[in-house]
Amino acid sequence: MHARGGVHARSRPADVGDGDAQLALLDYRAPEGGCGTGDFVEVPLGPRKVIGVVWGKGEGKFDPARIRPITRVLDAPPMRAELRSFLARAADYTLTPLAAMLRLATRAPGLGDPPSMRKIYRLGTTIPNQLTDARFKVIEALRRFGGAAVTLGELAEEAGCGPSVVKGLVKLDVVLEQDAPRDLPYPPLNTAARAHLMGDQVAAGDALVALVAQGGYSATLLKGVTGSGKTEVYLEAVAECLRQGRQALVLLPEISLTADFIGRVEARFGAKPAEWHSGVTMTERRRLWRMVGRGDASFVVGARSALFLPFRDLGLIVVDEEHDTSYKQEEGVFYNARDMAVLRAAIAGAPIVLASATPCLETWANVEAGKYGRLDLGARYGTAELPQMKAIDMRAEKLAANSWISPRLAAEVQARVDRKEQALLFLNRRGYAPITLCRACGHQVGCDDCDARMVEHRFLKRLVCHQCGATKPLPNECPACKVEGKMAAVGPGVERLAEEVAARFPDARLAVLSSDLFGSARALKEQIEVIAQGGADIIIGTQIVAKGHNFPLLTLVGVIDADLGLQGSDLRAAERTFQLMRQVAGRAGRAEKRGEALLQTFQPEHPVIRAILGGDEEGFWRAEAAERRAAGVPPYGRMAGIILSSPDVAQVFDFGAELARRDGPLRKIGAQVFGPAPAPIARVRGRHRVRLLVKADKTAPLQAALADWVAQFKLPNNLRLAIDIDPQSFY
Repeated sequence: MHARGGVHARSRPADVGDGDAQLALLDYRAPEGGCGTGDFVEVPLGPRKVIGVVWGKGEGKFDPARIRPITRVLDAPPMRAELRSFLARAADYTLTPLAAMLRLATRAPGLGDPPSMRKIYRLGTTIPNQLTDARFKVIEALRRFGGAAVTLGELAEEAGCGPSVVKGLVKLDVVLEQDAPRDLPYPPLNTAARAHLMGDQVAAGDALVALVAQGGYSATLLKGVTGSGKTEVYLEAVAECLRQGRQALVLLPEISLTADFIGRVEARFGAKPAEWHSGVTMTERRRLWRMVGRGDASFVVGARSALFLPFRDLGLIVVDEEHDTSYKQEEGVFYNARDMAVLRAAIAGAPIVLASATPCLETWANVEAGKYGRLDLGARYGTAELPQMKAIDMRAEKLAANSWISPRLAAEVQARVDRKEQALLFLNRRGYAPITLCRACGHQVGCDDCDARMVEHRFLKRLVCHQCGATKPLPNECPACKVEGKMAAVGPGVERLAEEVAARFPDARLAVLSSDLFGSARALKEQIEVIAQGGADIIIGTQIVAKGHNFPLLTLVGVIDADLGLQGSDLRAAERTFQLMRQVAGRAGRAEKRGEALLQTFQPEHPVIRAILGGDEEGFWRAEAAERRAAGVPPYGRMAGIILSSPDVAQVFDFGAELARRDGPLRKIGAQVFGPAPAPIARVRGRHRVRLLVKADKTAPLQAALADWVAQFKLPNNLRLAIDIDPQSFY
């Protein structure tokens, strides 16, 4: 491209406000030596320099003298047409500005930094006997990184100190400061070794290998009961992909799952895959981003954001635990990684495998409609048997006040402890107690900035808002009536359950698994490894324990409140309860000993509870599908959520009402608008929230109509509008 030609560069400033997401394609003058479509470039934007991507030729509608030049072309492989197409189509589908979508694809730390600026820090060999608290925290943080190279910023953040503390230790040679090494390719994986498959696994593995070998897009549901060996089966497809010289991506819903998975991959292929998630150091993430683009990272395991990596030749995508709600991002860019993975596979011309023991109804419906193939694994791997599932009717149990474990469940837990086995008690509620109540006036302590009750976290000795993260000390005096000594914790959380377990089973080793109890994803992974190796007798956990973990000694799962998810207006309440209970129960009896799952319920006759216990999954899905079809809701209709927020409650309601009145573009396609109505949590971080819901037929051109509808309005400066296509939650 000639130096005078313009280029379209999409800016991606990560440190600026929402306004940057609205940037249109910008024209810049090509640098000396030119640049090409897809090149990563540094461009001036106002007073700053930001990273962009050349999107095509400039329009040439501006005075050439006013067009600013590209500062430089970065030393990185150009963004391939496949990825650019994926970003554009994902942006169109989710109604996200392309700039915001591009931001997801350019998250390589230090992408624009010259090598001379890259410094890494490691632990030295000399450790003084006497250290300040801050310096000791730096050393402990480096030990937690396990010898990995870290940047100054992430080391200071992990240690909870300033950069000067780290620099002080560098001067003492306690911490080593080094130039970042040249990014190296990942070690090759051995694809010659064959896995030992059995029964249904053989046919399923052969079918997936055949799909990968023939090439082209295909979508397959790999459905198997928990412990049936789904991982081993789809790793056969990964092996075939690697034998063809192409790249494979496996998405996992939780970072805590990676440790076990990485171990299985290493055992199967003789080397570890590349990892992409928040627990990986910035140095390693930059290396991975570059190696993926060069084709020197053949197998990537990652969280949902790994979907936006610049693969050179993507030949297979696997979405493990495809039903998991963690795949839906509901901040910034609203997208479902499962659905976007299907889109990327289609654009790349690659097979995609959706693996789950309890697939979501959308996937089940696509199988029924013939859009997806289906492979079933009906039995557990090896000698392991499926757990027995039984209900404990809490109406017939006699519980003491402030007790939540029934006598029957307590006896079963004690039996496992006596036999040196593990028991898991599941309660999907973080903290100590969900409500802190004044017994004098009835006041419930809420967040100052949100319309949400504050949850007591006794381990932290604080009340915490689970919406905005605000905290305050545990009160002795009622904030409303000022009476002292009348504040009481109401209801159980996992911390309160742990208190009861410690009192009932004083000799048992106890472990609590809840996302808020660990300072980092790395610490959570370490605790899960300890438990898997037998480091606890009784495990108490929230839904984090339901996500694919393998605890070989676990033979009993007790669900404390199986009714918790059955209430509420969420159209997926029944589906999610069914999935969660089946997944939790599936943690039991993964090895030689058969497991048992006991569900404490006050509604043993509820259809969902009966379906969970009876194991008639297909019957449950058919009934759920019939209800959704009759109501015209997903997957048999389309929905979009409109979320408005503003510090001014009158403004946000008035704007919502005006949106509802001027719904002509939506009525043209037969869509309905419901609302405006206060969101279930009507105030978060001091901003009042109003929701509208748009419902349309499955074939309706919903995105175009929504774009025309919203384009009628100019948003006030302090009002935000977000569009959530295919909403998964309605908070």
